[in-house]
Amino acid sequence: MDGIFNMDGENESSSSFPIGKTPQEKGMSHVPKCYMVSSSQRPNLNNPEVARVPLVDLAGMNDDSERRSIIIQDIAEACRRNGFFQVINHGISQEILDAAISAAFGFFDLPTEDKEKFMSNDVFKPVRYGTSLRDGEDKVQFWRVFLKHYANPLSDWIKLWPQNPPDYRQKMGNYAEEEQKLAMNIIGLITEGLGLGPTYLSKKWEEGVNVMAVNSYPPCPQPSLALGLPPHSDYSILTIVLQSSLGLEILDSEDGQWRVVPHLKGTLEVHVGDHLEVLSNGLYKSAVHRVTLNSEKARVSVASLHSLGMDEKIDTAKELVDEEHPKGYKESSFTDFLKFLSENDLGQGKRFLMTIKNN
Repeated sequence: MDGIFNMDGENESSSSFPIGKTPQEKGMSHVPKCYMVSSSQRPNLNNPEVARVPLVDLAGMNDDSERRSIIIQDIAEACRRNGFFQVINHGISQEILDAAISAAFGFFDLPTEDKEKFMSNDVFKPVRYGTSLRDGEDKVQFWRVFLKHYANPLSDWIKLWPQNPPDYRQKMGNYAEEEQKLAMNIIGLITEGLGLGPTYLSKKWEEGVNVMAVNSYPPCPQPSLALGLPPHSDYSILTIVLQSSLGLEILDSEDGQWRVVPHLKGTLEVHVGDHLEVLSNGLYKSAVHRVTLNSEKARVSVASLHSLGMDEKIDTAKELVDEEHPKGYKESSFTDFLKFLSENDLGQGKRFLMTIKNN
């Protein structure tokens, strides 16, 4: 017996679907079993709790010392609590933000043959298209389609990005350029708040990696049964997220509850990544988050994950280690994470951070 086939012509006993024929790409009328998360992981979509996310106004961050001091304190408090905050007056125009979202929708609206040119499960490829987390390899699949591409320095990578839609490179490139400047400003505020000074990472940051994860979460017929992404923290130092609509949830470290992040036009979300937790010796916590779905419309997000160079090891700042605060983490690099990703199923709750924590 070859398996049971549903009304959409797909094999119901299959544990995965090939790119171009996944349920999220085809608009299947139900959620196959291999996409169903355990009952304990299923989101509460009927009455979701809204997170009280710190909203940091960056106006005056570089030209008003008193304002800068307040901003640093606000960010430090957010990083200590859940490792997550939103920013306004960040310097990126609404026109550029809207254009990046438009470019993302434009790419995912292309015919499959245009997108599958970039199809790959090789996590080391600088430009790749895929679905879920690892196509056909994860025990549970996720209702997601993505395009990942490197973006720093932009001139080295943009020529490898998709040429369709015709305005993709210009629109997403304009956003990447402005977002890279913003990330540099924010990491300076963060390291200054740690007592390390605003230029502690500046040189290595300029030469570091920026992986842009352009995500699409198509409408899901049974959104309470599946997730767009499972609970995870980012392998970055810092992640900045632009989203088109609600769907991002963060885990409150104080009560262990999932709460939806409000979508405010013009704001950007900032996540502490695993490597910033390492740098801070655990003072700042990497943000645990997930993505929920809806049955009505597609949602896109552009997550820019900033790290040092591919093989540049990041270690705990020696200034933050003493007898009362022993070093809590091993050093590691972006490449170390990619090796971990290629060998592990993140959908089963495995976190890179746990592998680099000292006992």
